[in-house]
Amino acid sequence: MAPSSPFGREEFLAGLAWLRARYQLVVRSSILSRAGYLAGDDERRADELARAMLRDDVAAIVCARGGYGATRIAERLPWQAFAARPKWIVGFSDITALHLEAARVGVRSVHGPHVTGLGKPDPWTRACWIRALEHPEKSFEWSSLRVLRGGRARGKIVGGNLALVEAMAASGRLVIPEGAVVALEDVTERPYRIDRMLTALVTGGYFSRASAIVLGSFTQCTPGPDGVTVDAVLEDRLGGLGVPVLAGAPFGHGADNEAFVLGRDVEIDGAVIRFV
Repeated sequence: MAPSSPFGREEFLAGLAWLRARYQLVVRSSILSRAGYLAGDDERRADELARAMLRDDVAAIVCARGGYGATRIAERLPWQAFAARPKWIVGFSDITALHLEAARVGVRSVHGPHVTGLGKPDPWTRACWIRALEHPEKSFEWSSLRVLRGGRARGKIVGGNLALVEAMAASGRLVIPEGAVVALEDVTERPYRIDRMLTALVTGGYFSRASAIVLGSFTQCTPGPDGVTVDAVLEDRLGGLGVPVLAGAPFGHGADNEAFVLGRDVEIDGAVIRFV
């Protein structure tokens, strides 16, 4: 599916070639539509996605790319019917809007590379992607993370891209479950903008039920003329929440983007997060 922005044809075809070697694919030619910064108009994107959500012969909906556009159609999708017949939604970045809507109706989803990212010959990224879809209960851990605030916690992992988490909060559609571990990442945002988004979420009480925060990559979030780094902002805004905060987890827009299941139980102990 292409619920957000258009994408590079060569990257897309390379990703399809890898997927086709393992899975049966359904791709409509309309996926190549363009309407400015959108992969076709809202009606096309919503209709394509809604049809896939309700098909009994579909096991996973893999997004072509993020970018922008999912929030324009997310609310109109058939989420209650989808919850009765759930399937994986796979993607990250702008697809966070769909992940959060799925979480609202109790459906787990996969935070991981899009089709355009799977065309790169990266065996580890591909192996993690397959693990998430085909062995979603398999235990693994991320270790040696940076500890911004220590402690232990356990809860269901939710979240994704910070800008989309804040956008969902602004629309009144963000739900953070009691005791959740909130995962956040972002790209090309100045540190003061990261500060503004985190401040809005903190003062809005959205992190009040979180048991911990896990931070992925904050890529190309370079300091402005003031010299304030994104790491300093993350520690300042999140360090006072009174819960464990870990940074440097291998997900997001950086070189490492390991797929994982949103909605899984995770445990945090020191510098380690375990998917249990």
